[in-house]
Amino acid sequence: MNKIKGGASCLLLAGVLVTGCSSTSEPTVSIEDLKRAASQAASPTPSPSASVSPGPVLQVGQRSQFADIETDEYGENPRAVTTFGVTVKEATYIDAADIGSGEPAENGQFVRLTLAITNVGKANGDFTSYGAIKWEDEQTAAQDATTLHLLDGPELDTEYKPGQSVTGSIVLDIARKGGTLTYWDSANSDAPAFSITLPTAGSGGEA
Repeated sequence: MNKIKGGASCLLLAGVLVTGCSSTSEPTVSIEDLKRAASQAASPTPSPSASVSPGPVLQVGQRSQFADIETDEYGENPRAVTTFGVTVKEATYIDAADIGSGEPAENGQFVRLTLAITNVGKANGDFTSYGAIKWEDEQTAAQDATTLHLLDGPELDTEYKPGQSVTGSIVLDIARKGGTLTYWDSANSDAPAFSITLPTAGSGGEA
């Protein structure tokens, strides 16, 4: 019978490595660990989508731009189709007599907002204010501010071809003077397209 010399030698028998050949041992992997790893590989955790940044915050007399967003036929996959320029021309607090209404403001205060909207992009785009403008302040959470009161002059809510522009006014119904108006594109509920800080008293007009 042959003898194997040297205490540090390893005995390989029937393809099985006898323990004790090394000072370190291989980590033990259980059946549950293998099942868990396989499940994670089959159903990876989705990466978080990029957050949508809110649009510009404007005061009377200021101008900026915002994207016109549309979705596919299923209301998914929002994308910018064109770019609008917006200028806040005026924000004036008015009463029912100024708009020929016999009813006072339901929420408390009427404001006439005059905007200049221009399609500065390369594709047709829609601007729709009705149902898309909210008002809030430190006391009151966001509320729909749009009304059906019409004023003389051009209508802002229409389709704009590249280069087309309209300056017009809409009547909003808010709780009190001041606060912030936000315009929400109907195809994007993650962040407002732009916001307007209202004057706290009197009226504001473009210089």
